[in-house]
Amino acid sequence: MEIALVLSLLLIAVILFATEKLSIEIVTLIMLVVLAAARIITPEEAFEGFSSDFIIVIASIFILSAALEETGILDFVVLRLVRLATRSTNLMLFVVMMMTGVVSAFMNNTTVTAMFITPLTGLSKKTNISPSKLLMPLAYAAILGGTCTLIGTSTNVAVSGYIAKAGMEPVGLFEISAIGFIIFLIGVAYMMTIGQRMLPDNPEQQLTEEYKLQKYMTEIVVMPDSPLVGQLIYASDLSSLNFRIINVIRGKDNFLPDFRTQIQEKDILLVEGEIENLIKVKETKGIEILADVLLERDLMPNNIRLAEAMITRQSDLIGKTVKESEFLRRYGLVVLAASRYGETLRSKIGSIQLKLGDVLLVQGATERLEQIRGSRNLALLDAFAPILFKKRKGLLVLACFVLAILAGTLEILPLSIAFLSAAVISILLNCISSTKAYNAIDWRLLILIGGMSAFGTAMENSGAADFLAVGIVDLLGSWGKLAVLSGFVLLTVILTQPMSNAAAALVIVPVAISTALEMNADPRSFAIAIMLAASVSLITPFEPACILVYTPGKYRFMDFIKIGSPLTLLLLVAIILLVPFFWPLTPLP
Repeated sequence: MEIALVLSLLLIAVILFATEKLSIEIVTLIMLVVLAAARIITPEEAFEGFSSDFIIVIASIFILSAALEETGILDFVVLRLVRLATRSTNLMLFVVMMMTGVVSAFMNNTTVTAMFITPLTGLSKKTNISPSKLLMPLAYAAILGGTCTLIGTSTNVAVSGYIAKAGMEPVGLFEISAIGFIIFLIGVAYMMTIGQRMLPDNPEQQLTEEYKLQKYMTEIVVMPDSPLVGQLIYASDLSSLNFRIINVIRGKDNFLPDFRTQIQEKDILLVEGEIENLIKVKETKGIEILADVLLERDLMPNNIRLAEAMITRQSDLIGKTVKESEFLRRYGLVVLAASRYGETLRSKIGSIQLKLGDVLLVQGATERLEQIRGSRNLALLDAFAPILFKKRKGLLVLACFVLAILAGTLEILPLSIAFLSAAVISILLNCISSTKAYNAIDWRLLILIGGMSAFGTAMENSGAADFLAVGIVDLLGSWGKLAVLSGFVLLTVILTQPMSNAAAALVIVPVAISTALEMNADPRSFAIAIMLAASVSLITPFEPACILVYTPGKYRFMDFIKIGSPLTLLLLVAIILLVPFFWPLTPLP
């Protein structure tokens, strides 16, 4: 009965993760409550994962990464290295991938991708190179770079913590560096040759053309006898018809309205809405419709301009609608349209629930746009404006990071204490404020990892891991240990499509360990193979790093399948062949 309950919960979790009906942390917590209520795990086991030292390591790395970004040292490095590569597209692609891989070996790959998107999109505009030629290689390099060290991705840290809890030696900081570097080089070589030829060339367009706004725009003149006179712009009769008033010309003034602006007679309103509603407006008394024409310069009088802003991973806008987030009041910007997975959303923008990687077409004053640079909620995808390089503080944070790595590697301090010390010192030295440090931590990811670690315990306690292990041995055991390992590696890649990498790995590792013990194989070798396989699934754009580049690169879903599938296959073969070489499948006597 317990086995059926645990496996049923796993199936439900996979479905909920894939459909995103509930947020991942809520799904995880619900599973913990059910498992504890059913007495499959104790309350101590349910929350043991949250108190584990690997949670401290991940949180500390988030803080140190944010401190490096805050001091401008990463922007400084980006500018210096990328300028060397502007003479050749191939050279620039190589430098971008190598630089991203090196940084991602020590930082979360999604964070690294988010940091480099803005400078690369800005650089592509200056060099007339399509962003689509750079952004997918950027995401792939960030993902594969994370396989080079234990701290390169949260998946590695989580799996290492789990196998340590199972009584095995945890993964060393640089233990996987050799195989990770080979995996990374395969990815670079592929993207520089076969992948580069398959990358789409999506040229830059005027924003109004790209978002197809022309046919929805018109200018309305408010006559003295109009019922609109005196109405608040965002509670007017025009708003009730789902029109957005995005610009007001009043005498010699030309300005962006806010929630306090009232309509006055003789105002000229630039509005956006559906064609059928425009017909109704034309029949309204007291207004005059001018030509339905929109040029980009019409949207940018004086200091008013258009820009694209991307929803970042740690944005508190995720899950909220534009209206719920009070976007206009909060940022002083009007959302004209949104783009998600290549689809342009223009109707009822206020009711669209925002997701990671959504790109919003916004209009507003230049100074308001500049205010959101560096925001954890939005990333501007226009000309790159590097953060002021605070040299002294930047070098202090970098020194703390390096010393933490050395202290952990040489076992002077436990890895968790080394990185926590570095994070605390960075805050004490005012390299990053405590508020920004707190906001830098991806709490959703920590809840997911802590909860899924407890789910692994539930699979052991219930016997589900042993049950699945016996079935796998019966099915593939006659083919040998390598065949069984290959089956687990393939299963991991399949499961990472609907689930996060860390969650998929933590679900499969308990089964793989039980299977290895059943076959008298080294369970640690199986665990490391699964850990690596969870980080090389590049078939679909569901990995957060890929989601971030999807819209700015103007990719299609098939672009990832076409380019990522052969690369994933190559990497899986490399893992299956190399893991037994570095970690023999048969345990030493």
